[in-house]
Order: sequence, then C-alpha cells, then structure tokens
Amino acid sequence: MKENSVSYVLDTSAWLTLIEDEGWAEIVQSLLEKAGAGSIKIFTSFMSFMEVFYITLQERDIDEAKIRLNLMGSLPITRVESTEPLGLIASKLKAGYRLSVADAWIAALAEEKGSILVHKDPEFEQLEDTLSVQKLPYK
Repeated sequence: MKENSVSYVLDTSAWLTLIEDEGWAEIVQSLLEKAGAGSIKIFTSFMSFMEVFYITLQERDIDEAKIRLNLMGSLPITRVESTEPLGLIASKLKAGYRLSVADAWIAALAEEKGSILVHKDPEFEQLEDTLSVQKLPYK
C-alpha cells in the first residue's frame, strides 16, 4: 500500500449493510476487496464492534453476534481501540454536534486518520462540511 493512499472508516451502519446483505452492500464489499489487495486501508472503531454485537444480540442471538464479530475481525481492516487523543477528538465532536457517543467515536476516528467515513446514518450529515464522507443510500 502506498504511503499516501486513501483510507476509509466503516461506520456500524456500513457493516450492517454488508452483513445483512442490504442494498448497496456491494459498495462495502468492493472497499474490502480493495483493502485485501492493499490499495486502500480500512479502519473500524471498537465502537462498531460493540454496536454490531449488541444490535445482533437484540435482534437475533448470541451465537449470531459472535459469528458477526468473527467475520469483522477476519476481514482486511484495522480495528482501532480507544486512546486518549482519540477520546479528546470524540469529546469535542460530541460537545459540538448532536451525535451519539458511539458516532462521536467513529467520526473521531475518521478525523484522526484523515479517512473517508462510509455510512448510512443521518446523524453524520451534520459533519459533511468537516469530514470526508461516502454516504450509502438510506433504506
């Protein structure tokens, strides 16, 4: 992968689009294929892992939740855990915008990495002037 290559952050909504094979899942799949080939880098926040797990647990069961986390972890992404600098960025975003805590962490990761945020979450529309985004069509 080149030093100046493009990078992406997959929001939880992008992950669920892929996992549940919703419309536009092929966009996320294509990004993952490019990451596997080394032409782009994909980051995912620890918060997306948590959200996919609890949403699946609510809607299905623990076995399916574990399968989904294993799938996410097996793909060509970099999982990013919380750090103090990332937490400060998330805090500033949370204070300045009407975002959930999870979305503040995910947006902070995109800001910190200078990455394109891939999502289909209306909450992120307010950040379109400050972050690069790739919006998946809403349901």
